Amino acid sequence: DYTVKYPEDERYHELGPEARIWRVYGDEATAFDNDMIGELGDSLDILLVFAGLFSAVLTTFVAQTSQSLSQDYTQLSASYLNELTMLVRANGNSTAISNVPLTSTAFSSAILDLWINGLWFTSLVISLSVALFAVLAKQWLRQYVSIITGTPQQQAFIRQFRFDGLEKWRVQSLIGMLPTLLHLALILFLAGLIIFL
Repeated sequence: DYTVKYPEDERYHELGPEARIWRVYGDEATAFDNDMIGELGDSLDILLVFAGLFSAVLTTFVAQTSQSLSQDYTQLSASYLNELTMLVRANGNSTAISNVPLTSTAFSSAILDLWINGLWFTSLVISLSVALFAVLAKQWLRQYVSIITGTPQQQAFIRQFRFDGLEKWRVQSLIGMLPTLLHLALILFLAGLIIFL
């Protein structure tokens, strides 16, 4: 009960800098903010753990499959050595060198490899972006609940200013969209995995 907790204000000082209304507002706002920030913070913690683990697993897959996007230089070296051997034999046998087939250096990735890597790289970028935005949101929330000094009236004004900023930038909505983006990354990964298998 605020009437017991805080003394009654003097007459005509009910809205002064030290008035009871500002202290009551501060208590109510603190309780509301602690609930809101606790809930959002827990959600972000879960997102960060999942995004981190998912990105680590996805990076392993991408590291393995991205090798199929470049030419196998070991195979290319073996082909060149084979061509060189055939040229030396042709020269020793007095055979026309023009009859020796040339090694093809043209390389193109298989269309499935392009699709798999495209899906997985996109998934990885989305997952890392979610992790980045989650860290930024946690920093914003930490700043939101940082200690405010001054009179109770100043504290109330600063708290309301911060809350208005949180509403203006739609931080709660943005945090709510992060799981959807992580689901999209997971769907892209699974689509690539289906093609891979």
